[in-house]
Amino acid sequence: MREARLERITGETNITLELSLDGNGRADIETGCGFLDHMLRLLTFNSMFDLKIRARGDVEVDYHHTVEDVGIVFGTCFRKACNRGGITRYGNAIIPMDEALVMTAVDVSGRSCLGFSLDLASNRVGDFDTELVEEFFNAFVRTAEITLHINKLAGRNTHHIIEAAFKSVGRSLRAAVTPDPRLCGEIPSTKGVL
Repeated sequence: MREARLERITGETNITLELSLDGNGRADIETGCGFLDHMLRLLTFNSMFDLKIRARGDVEVDYHHTVEDVGIVFGTCFRKACNRGGITRYGNAIIPMDEALVMTAVDVSGRSCLGFSLDLASNRVGDFDTELVEEFFNAFVRTAEITLHINKLAGRNTHHIIEAAFKSVGRSLRAAVTPDPRLCGEIPSTKGVL
């Protein structure tokens, strides 16, 4: 089973995360940030991963530490759970959400790189600072050791754009970690190493 569990405690957050890449899209998420919970449920459903998160953070300051640290722990668990041998490696998706349209592409490459072009019109959705979307994905990509591109093709409503992005990332990750039986467990690279 491609699974991982991690507990990370700092002076700012306490996070426990369990991830199964071979799940059914079940999400059990409590981070103390309602908007982040909502987005992670959407990502989980679209990736078909199973994801359980319990996070406590210094949300009385703001959501920054919690959002970034959840990204760090999620990425670390993804890296540990993903046996790169025999996977498809690449995935991409274009997801509409009403007037918004977002394209993502992922390479489970062992190299950390985030291309982020969402151009969000609003600085906040409810009590959530929208700049934290990039912080989350940057932390995730860095610890997952993947390349991820997130690009807005259309959209005006900030909530819709962010929602389309999380759904699209879920679909891209799902495609990338899907086993390719033709590889017979081999690393999907001409170099033989990822």
